[in-house]
Amino acid sequence: MFDYPRLFFVLVLIVLWLAAQVGASWRRHRPLKDEERDDFALVETATLTLLGLIIGFSFSMAIARYDLRKNYEEAEANAIGTEYVRAGLLPAADATGVRSQLRRYLDLRILYYHTRNQAELQQINADTVQLQDEMWSAVQGPAVAQPTPVIALAVAGMNDVLNSQGYTQAAWWNRIPGSAWALMIAIAVCCNLLVGYGAHGVGGAKAGLLVVLPLVASIAFLLVADIDSPRSGFIHVVPQNLISLAQSLSK
Repeated sequence: MFDYPRLFFVLVLIVLWLAAQVGASWRRHRPLKDEERDDFALVETATLTLLGLIIGFSFSMAIARYDLRKNYEEAEANAIGTEYVRAGLLPAADATGVRSQLRRYLDLRILYYHTRNQAELQQINADTVQLQDEMWSAVQGPAVAQPTPVIALAVAGMNDVLNSQGYTQAAWWNRIPGSAWALMIAIAVCCNLLVGYGAHGVGGAKAGLLVVLPLVASIAFLLVADIDSPRSGFIHVVPQNLISLAQSLSK
């Protein structure tokens, strides 16, 4: 569900609005007494403050993961560009083959960032693994035949290319845990129950006010889920460095 932020937004909005309505209905059956109002206001304020803090921390976690994905995209571009240059240290025939493979690999990495289709993503991952094996074999042969420090630079560069892809994949898998989402939604439900219970009526303007907190909380959840979801929603990591590298190599 968290991979579809817009659907998640609608579901959370409905759940929180229903919680507010349940709280308002509860008040009609058991109104607050005068001596309870101060204590209730204290509990309501503390709960809303806690919800705000939890959403803020979750937003910070999502932003940190988004920045990490952007940093690894830059690291991938640097590793591929460096290895493309170091491939010139290999024998001429091997250098030509490795550079051709790197250009194909670069196109696959750009597709990895752009695709939103799961079937296409699986094919890209399979092609990436196969091409990585081919690239490693292409530098392993010259390294075994001529184990010199110069050839070792090309091998180390290829190792960086392969490692950078693994770091990127790990960063894309690193998401806010589902249990954390469940706890946030539970706190939001409690807050809306309290707000609905604290409302003096549910008709007219009061009914409109009971929509405000569910709507605001749902928008906040939408923003966090959108940033935390690499392939869905509105906010994505654009492979600017990889695209720039591909354009420079094509020239």
